[in-house]
Amino acid sequence: MTTKLILLGAGKIGDAILNLLSHTGDYQITVADRDPQRLKYVEQAAFPNVKTIQADLSDKNAVTELIRGHQVTLSACPYFLTPIIAGAAKAANSHYFDLTEDVESTRIVKQLAENADCAFVPQCGLAPGFISIVANDVAKRFDRLRDVNMRVGALPTYPSNALKYNLTWSTDGLINEYCNPCEAIVDGGLRETSALEEIEHFSLDGVDYEAFNTSGGLGTLCESLAGKVQNLNYKTVRYPGHRDIVKMLIRDLQLGQPDRRHILKEVMEASIPMTKQDVVLVFVSVAGTREGRLEQETYAKKIYSQMVNGQLLSAIQLTTASGICAMVDLVVQGKLPKHGLVRQEQASLSDFLANRFGRYYAV
Repeated sequence: MTTKLILLGAGKIGDAILNLLSHTGDYQITVADRDPQRLKYVEQAAFPNVKTIQADLSDKNAVTELIRGHQVTLSACPYFLTPIIAGAAKAANSHYFDLTEDVESTRIVKQLAENADCAFVPQCGLAPGFISIVANDVAKRFDRLRDVNMRVGALPTYPSNALKYNLTWSTDGLINEYCNPCEAIVDGGLRETSALEEIEHFSLDGVDYEAFNTSGGLGTLCESLAGKVQNLNYKTVRYPGHRDIVKMLIRDLQLGQPDRRHILKEVMEASIPMTKQDVVLVFVSVAGTREGRLEQETYAKKIYSQMVNGQLLSAIQLTTASGICAMVDLVVQGKLPKHGLVRQEQASLSDFLANRFGRYYAV
């Protein structure tokens, strides 16, 4: 029996979600977007089991009517539409999934999830998302936790500009991560830290990297591990030198101010090309005690762009799309709760990697 699913947002990640879901034959998909050019691309791609609708996704009543009759709702829209879409999904009694890294909009989703008859699964994808599943899985192998360090980077395979970076996903989301406050647990207490700070350097497979605070990557892990860990933090990985240039733009030139972020977006999209030749780096390090001894365990993985169903997907497209698709599968199959808030870390790593979409992380 096929599951009726609606995807709101037909951008770079939405395109990859359609690629993965449509070829299974298990989902009957409606994709909605306000941009006719994006929908035209979807139609030309000829994904099986997919129909398109042009719609204003900022109107809650209109979105509710769009969703009604669909068992599953996926939002691949910018974070500022999250409250509207999540509210519409609840009104239509549809399981809700999103990719947002935005802390404030996720708080609204959590409120909507209270006493809901359907599942609310926010912050799917890579980070937040898969990184929380990995961190929680490794953490559970310890008797007592001391440090949980989470590092993720989506990087060009061949960096060629001063930033050593190419646009690979939502520019709005990227700016959000660089500008908004971050969460962490420090010495056992929940703290708010500043984005772009606490820079560190490390090497992996002979390549040098830097990592620094960014917003949203922890998802709900601070709540899940509260009282269980001394230190928990998340940092974004880039090639050395990137942070200093971004900090100059956001802090010194004041382009991180809410009323000037549109300028930063225009500059970045006009100056930094996109690429599908990228690599996603996932690095989790956990320290704690086992059988009375202080030990450390590390999970490290690199995922590259690859051909999927005849289409080249960038590494960030593939990891983000496979993350949310795997969570949809796990809910539909009953391996995760079907009502209320579902946290990423509630999924077991073994179930995730055994899933037909999650397996892209295992390759």
